[in-house]
Amino acid sequence: MRGPVQRRGAAMRAGMAALVTLACLPAQAGLFGKSRPVPEWGLEAAKTATPDNVKDAAAVILYDEYVETVDDQGRAVEREREAIRILQPQGRGNVCGVSYDVDQKINYFRAWTITAEGKQYEAQDSDFVERGDTSVPVMLSTEKERVAHPPAVDVGAVEICESEEVMAPYMQEKLWHIQNGIPVAFEALEVDLPAGRAHTEAWHNYAPLKAVEVAPNHWRWEIHQMPALTLRDVPEHPSWTALAARMSVLWGDAAVPGVENQWRALGEAWTRLEEHRTDGTPEIAAQAREAVEGATDFYTKVARITEFIQQNIRYFVVIRGIGGWQANPAGTVFRNRYGDCKDKTTLLIAMLHAVDVNAYYVLVDDRRGVVDAQMPSFYGNHMITAIEVPAGVEDARLWAVVKAKDGRRYLIFDPTDERTPVGNLRAALQGGYGLLSAGEASELLALPVLPAEANGMERTGTFTLAEDGTLTGTVDALHSGPDGAELRRFLKATDEKERHDHWEKAIAHDLPGVSLSAFRVVQPAALDKPLEIHYAIEDAQYARKAGALVLVRPRVVGTDALELDAKPRTVPIDLDATGRWHDRFTITIPAGYAVDELPDPVDVTMDFASYRATVTAKGNELHYEREYTVRQVEIPAERAGDFRRLETAILADERGVAVLKKQ
Repeated sequence: MRGPVQRRGAAMRAGMAALVTLACLPAQAGLFGKSRPVPEWGLEAAKTATPDNVKDAAAVILYDEYVETVDDQGRAVEREREAIRILQPQGRGNVCGVSYDVDQKINYFRAWTITAEGKQYEAQDSDFVERGDTSVPVMLSTEKERVAHPPAVDVGAVEICESEEVMAPYMQEKLWHIQNGIPVAFEALEVDLPAGRAHTEAWHNYAPLKAVEVAPNHWRWEIHQMPALTLRDVPEHPSWTALAARMSVLWGDAAVPGVENQWRALGEAWTRLEEHRTDGTPEIAAQAREAVEGATDFYTKVARITEFIQQNIRYFVVIRGIGGWQANPAGTVFRNRYGDCKDKTTLLIAMLHAVDVNAYYVLVDDRRGVVDAQMPSFYGNHMITAIEVPAGVEDARLWAVVKAKDGRRYLIFDPTDERTPVGNLRAALQGGYGLLSAGEASELLALPVLPAEANGMERTGTFTLAEDGTLTGTVDALHSGPDGAELRRFLKATDEKERHDHWEKAIAHDLPGVSLSAFRVVQPAALDKPLEIHYAIEDAQYARKAGALVLVRPRVVGTDALELDAKPRTVPIDLDATGRWHDRFTITIPAGYAVDELPDPVDVTMDFASYRATVTAKGNELHYEREYTVRQVEIPAERAGDFRRLETAILADERGVAVLKKQ
């Protein structure tokens, strides 16, 4: 899937890119024409003083204005004017660029530089570079970007750019990215609509501004002094795109009163776009019936078909124009045995229909928080599937089920995820929103947050401590849910030596002197079975002597601590995934020693997470047990104090020591 992305520094993800890609025909010398002086608007923008509060930034956008001129058919021509002042050497990377594809046309694209000394230079043909979309290796895309590198762009210089593009005819939305990685002194958006054409507007992470009608049905919004969004020193934050302020204007069929009605209209539009794409073929029907032969329950029937998609349809993307949105026909995907996210969903829907199971497209973004319930839009980067669960079907294996407003239940499944079984859902998709495309029944669905039982690890360790402080032992771990799926992805991309070295390096975080004497992975063919990791360790410097005492850390391997600094928190805390992680370790102490002192137990319970740990002694053994449970994927910034209290308790437990005394 593809959609509108920010022009400056925009990054595409194959088959799942963001909403509207700015596009045009390949630029030619004629597009730049004869030499032109810096336009008057550029000269005025360059006079703008650098705001006092942005002088530590690498660069500042002095002026950025978009004008969308919409014709009677809803097609827009977009003009952008932009001026960027370079404040530090690293700011020279902030350049102007225009993305284009086969359905758009560039009318012109020009760039100039005004140096700190006031000299003016115009970019020539050789100063423009064209680059293809290489953001995803498994992709063939006609998406390209033309980037301007005008001469003399150095500290103190102002880069000035102007372009005009004829946008794709099927794009009837302007997504205005009003916040960037550098500050903006002034920015504006104008939308000039034909008489009688309605529009709607919505804002994300920014207080709505009232538009000024500068001419009949010609609307303008202005923003002054937009700060940069920087997250470099903010731990455990949501994605940059989820936090950055933006605004959307719709002027097509979805420009109707009411947010719920707008989402429904967008879903209906997507239903029309993919109409007949999911039509089956005799070959698809035969394969589906063969897959479910002998299945006696809903879960088994669905699991066999989803496993066919996961195991036999390779993820590969071919994007050309509207093909970034519109799926290939199911028969083509089945015959080729490859496709992107929307193609795999298309074939899955067709196969499920063949065995009397209804399923639908769901537009999502795999960066939690990007899709905003109050901002109806096609903005997103991924396509997944909603499988309708028949009335009366109850199955403990169906974790990822949501209920629509009409009472129908849907099992949410990502057919591009080859390592997560149907019924479960990878963490990145939990807790966000997805647009169900089901004709008149279309709506925005809140994607599920799975219970802790759906994910996690059970780990046991048996160790022996020698009198000289050497620790030896074995560890056995069972990883299930998204935890297990991530490990399966890692195993697919590595060989045996790489896995051994990776594990040894990871364990060395807790045991700096460790050597891994054995390492074995058991990967069941069934995705709903836990993945097993077994290894043996030796650490010659595990225990520390303090006179007649020996200090031993009962928590041998693994850490759950996420250290959060004491700075005031302004963005939510991303906990990544719900789950339960359980450790049980036994350490046999050296002969002639007894336990003299044990760490205090830890028991902290919050609504979003809990942590319990105990250390006990029995005979010549130390027994350590802990359980970390996460129930939410994100908590608000104002809960940072609670999060710090939890993390402080975890950290104290992980650093706790038992004291042994020679008898």
